[in-house]
Amino acid sequence: MNVSVVAITSEGRKTADLIASSLANCTHDRSSDKVAQKIERLWSRCGALICIMATGIAVRSIAPLVNDKKTDPCVLVLDPKGKFVISLLSGHLGGGNELAETVSRITGGIPVITTASDVLGMTALDLWARRNDLVVEDFSKLTRITSGFIDGKTTRVYYHNSKIILPDDLQLTPAIEDADLVITYNKNMTFKGLCCIPRTLYLGVGCNRGTGVTDIRKSFVELCRTHNIEPVAFAGISSIDVKDDEEGILLFAEERGIDPVFFSRDELNTVKDVSFSSAAMKAVGAQGVAEPAAILGAADNGDDTELIVRKMKWKDVTMAVAERKKNTWD
Repeated sequence: MNVSVVAITSEGRKTADLIASSLANCTHDRSSDKVAQKIERLWSRCGALICIMATGIAVRSIAPLVNDKKTDPCVLVLDPKGKFVISLLSGHLGGGNELAETVSRITGGIPVITTASDVLGMTALDLWARRNDLVVEDFSKLTRITSGFIDGKTTRVYYHNSKIILPDDLQLTPAIEDADLVITYNKNMTFKGLCCIPRTLYLGVGCNRGTGVTDIRKSFVELCRTHNIEPVAFAGISSIDVKDDEEGILLFAEERGIDPVFFSRDELNTVKDVSFSSAAMKAVGAQGVAEPAAILGAADNGDDTELIVRKMKWKDVTMAVAERKKNTWD
């Protein structure tokens, strides 16, 4: 992430120069603007802001700008010599706590971390969710669960794979109705628990030449509705390599914010237990496209996979869904 350092004394500027020269993607803002003006200008441009000044000055300067911990930059406050490195804002999601540890090593100072889970050595649920690519439906609910967790209440997790490995301080439960956190791509299953959607699904797409993005999008929406799948659960889109210039697929993948992957017919033909398509064999020499492409996409990082939605057919589109079997949620 981009880091900006602001200092207001000559001693502080020396420390700012040290940090900027030692930390990647870090710049020392030397402009003559007033402190509050500097911080306002840098706020939306950087992922982290290091303020070498009194905490009170920093707090008053950032107060009008603070909005949401999911979008605010992390903020560190240091004394002029960098003896104390305080993680002031966005310590978890913004990476402030980790950055404080890094900066303290540069200045030879002491990182000051006040986040309860870090101090107590517990799993930080927000970071755990992000690290495992879980889309949290309700962050306010996660905050309430975290509060109970820190106070000693057991946090129970449900996932359809009962053999998953969780951090030691989280408890796997086989009863979805008892779960605090429910890892599922079907949020209708969550009951009272907080829905955490895992981005572990991979979409295989086949289509006739020239099929537009509108038809592909409509097919995808119908697939998700039919199988109660949340669209954000998809981490990948794949097809056969002769479709790597297919505008409809490329535009659809762009809409989803996903880089599509394309496999050769020889690769597709190595996949076992998929539906055979005489049309695909005649057109591109592959036993099928949607099913084997979905499986290969899900297996691209070496994990086990399962085909959870077999080929669905529309006039010009075929789709299938494979799940990457994630066993360790560390």
